[in-house]
Amino acid sequence: MYACGITPYDAAHLGHAFTYLTFDLVNRVWRDAGHDVDYVQNTTDIDDPLLERARDTGVDWRDLAHREIDVFRRDMAALRILPPTSFVGVVESVDLISDLAARIRDSGAAYELDGDLYFSAAEAPEFGEISHLDRERMLELFGERGGDPRRPGKKDPLDWLLWRAERPDEPAWDSPLGRGRPGWHIECSAIALDRLGPGFDLNGGGSDLIFPHHEMGAAEARCATGGPNAHHHLHVGMVGLDGEKMSKSLGNLVFVSRLREEGVDPAVIRLAMLAHHYRAPWEWTDAELPAATARAERWRAALALGAAPDAAPVLAAVRAALAEDLDSPAALAAVDAWADTALTGGGADTGAPALVRATVDTLLGVLL
Repeated sequence: MYACGITPYDAAHLGHAFTYLTFDLVNRVWRDAGHDVDYVQNTTDIDDPLLERARDTGVDWRDLAHREIDVFRRDMAALRILPPTSFVGVVESVDLISDLAARIRDSGAAYELDGDLYFSAAEAPEFGEISHLDRERMLELFGERGGDPRRPGKKDPLDWLLWRAERPDEPAWDSPLGRGRPGWHIECSAIALDRLGPGFDLNGGGSDLIFPHHEMGAAEARCATGGPNAHHHLHVGMVGLDGEKMSKSLGNLVFVSRLREEGVDPAVIRLAMLAHHYRAPWEWTDAELPAATARAERWRAALALGAAPDAAPVLAAVRAALAEDLDSPAALAAVDAWADTALTGGGADTGAPALVRATVDTLLGVLL
């Protein structure tokens, strides 16, 4: 599986954490079923937002990226997100990306505009296969999410940039396309094709990536290979704050690192997120942490008992819940019911607490 990673110009917020928690659940479920999992995640360590933040703060863009990547990885480790098999940066993949762009150009599906290389949407007969959006909505989202539908000279407003020719005072690399740097969306398709090959099992990220990112990446992969990039896509609901999607552009962020600095138990942060189904958008409120803290305390109290109710049904219920479209709230409810019964004096199985602890640790990633 492949999960689209962060652009490291700021610390990871809860929206990021919720996305990678979801892929972590997939990872754990697949491993529990006996599968070997090859999990690739990128980091977009060269992009316009990173360069803009570096200029605004007077920090070298490379130093900024390295710093925020380190914070991100520490946050993910604290949340017990199993690390990817491969964690791949765009900078180290420039040759892969430029080679894929050149293959697309040589196929006739791309054209040059003032030295830049654009993918021609008209050359993608399956365009729309991921998002199923009409053209009007595509144009609206493309403009909102970093695209340039109004650039003069394009054949179609939906055409997207594969390779950006060198600009003054911007990083650039030599390539078969001339000096420049990657455009939009092509970094993930190039890295995924290189590390996983065409037709891998699962691709995804936040629901805001359905269009244009995953739609355009799928078109690139089909152009280069003749087949799908991934057989399935998984998209995670947005986390909001004060009625808005949590995003860096809006500045309404709750940072994982800041919560940790304030002394919040990472297990509590994880439990707060697990209380929400991955596909459903939800709102972070002041009630999240107290509720998750109370749940952790109940579970820990039950696990501290010398004897408790039979734990085999709990393991079965957690597995069944996660098999049903990663229903983490139902999985938590199964452990809640066991803990409530244990705390009221029910059960005499001395091995039950250890099995529940292992279930919660292994399948839900919560260390108690």
